Amino acid sequence: MLYQSTRNKNLTATSTQAVLHGLAPDGGLYVLPDLKALCFDWRAALKQDVRGMAASILGALLPDYENMPELVRRAYDGKFETDELTPLVKVGDDYVLELFRGPTSAFKDVALSMLPQLMTAARKQEKLDDEIVILTATSGDTGKAALAGFCDVEGIKILVFYPDQGVSAVQKAQMVTQEGSNVGVCAIRGNFDDAQTGVKTVFSRAENEKLLEGKGVRLSSANSINIGRLAPQVVYYFKAYADLVKQGRIEIGDKVDYVVPTGNFGDILAGYFAKELGLPVGMLVCASNANDVLTEFIRTGRYNRVRPFHKTYSPSMDILVSSNLERLLFYVSGGDDAKIADLMAQLKENGEYQVDDTMLCSIQAQFWAGCCDDKATQETIGKVWKDCGYLCDTHTGVAWTVAQQYKNERTGSAPVVVLSTASPYKFPVAVLDAIGEDASGDEFAVMDRLYDATKVPVPQQLANLRSCAVRHTDVIDRETILDYVLNKVSRKDWF
Repeated sequence: MLYQSTRNKNLTATSTQAVLHGLAPDGGLYVLPDLKALCFDWRAALKQDVRGMAASILGALLPDYENMPELVRRAYDGKFETDELTPLVKVGDDYVLELFRGPTSAFKDVALSMLPQLMTAARKQEKLDDEIVILTATSGDTGKAALAGFCDVEGIKILVFYPDQGVSAVQKAQMVTQEGSNVGVCAIRGNFDDAQTGVKTVFSRAENEKLLEGKGVRLSSANSINIGRLAPQVVYYFKAYADLVKQGRIEIGDKVDYVVPTGNFGDILAGYFAKELGLPVGMLVCASNANDVLTEFIRTGRYNRVRPFHKTYSPSMDILVSSNLERLLFYVSGGDDAKIADLMAQLKENGEYQVDDTMLCSIQAQFWAGCCDDKATQETIGKVWKDCGYLCDTHTGVAWTVAQQYKNERTGSAPVVVLSTASPYKFPVAVLDAIGEDASGDEFAVMDRLYDATKVPVPQQLANLRSCAVRHTDVIDRETILDYVLNKVSRKDWF
């Protein structure tokens, strides 16, 4: 089964080609036409350890790869705090899936430890000599995880763009201190959507105007628009389910509800993929902060990016254009590529679109949505710490708040798994303030006080940041991203 563009079924690619390209030539996202047709043995996958599970799931979603178990081993061995990669922790009546135990303390590590292996293997299988330049927009966590994953990988360079003043001080320090001769980091005067739109424009113009023809360079992406970034995230839904079975909380076949803090819709879409592969997923709960574009969409079917943009304590969700939603629209439309192309054209031209009743009913049968502001997030972090002794970051605080909203409205009693996407030490000021302590001063001093107040260990990679030298200082206007990229790729040496 070939991948195809969400906007044109005639633009097809193998899974290795889809990973290398990132985006389809028409700006669409690569999808398999029918996930259920893979006939995946989900029950067998639940009996495997996490690496075996990953190899099985990735082998099904990316069938053209050779020796997937070896790629998985290279991706994960020795890089995470625990061999189980994503531990499931009981907190109160619910469960927290800790996705931040990797090398950069964010959930992106699960996928961005795997993507370099997928891309390197694809480059070899496709017999490419061209250098691959990865362009990535980040709202905070993707950038560092991608930089760490691709650092000094042969034949690949990476450029990360982040919103100036739009990430936490710790997130920024993680990126601007990144070592490696093949990495570049640049701030954008604007927000994440500006960075993401700018990167997509580079892809589009480079393709349509043949700007890189004959230069020995190909562009790709490490954002979840790349199927190689999205596919590994499916694994931890299976892992959480298997853990609940092992703990005796459920029997195989019982439904589990997952609550996901998300802005670009990739992390929750991975749950939809898991469900399509057969996993008994109950409701997928989409948790938003004050930038509630996804909440409105799931409740009404209207997507409207023309609205105030709010800078919040959960900056990785400060997004108004949720790129991965396009994949969901493709599936709930029955694979109607012409309809998806029209909806995306409306979004580009008018800033909004409305899906039809059939699509909306399909979405609402599988997704529930809620949102909360910073005040509610802070109150939740404080309450969970006081009542349960569990310290969560701001994004997890949003998800926990929405989980309680959902539980108050639902009729069932399935276990609730809250996906925790980052270490609380990535946002120490907001977290320390939330538990009622003085959060003034330098963010690294605040990190120390957060440890003193909670005795929750500081991830070593974050504690070491204060002594790292700043290597990346570029700041540009959003309109100049293309020129910046063209200048960069024309240079042989970056450092």
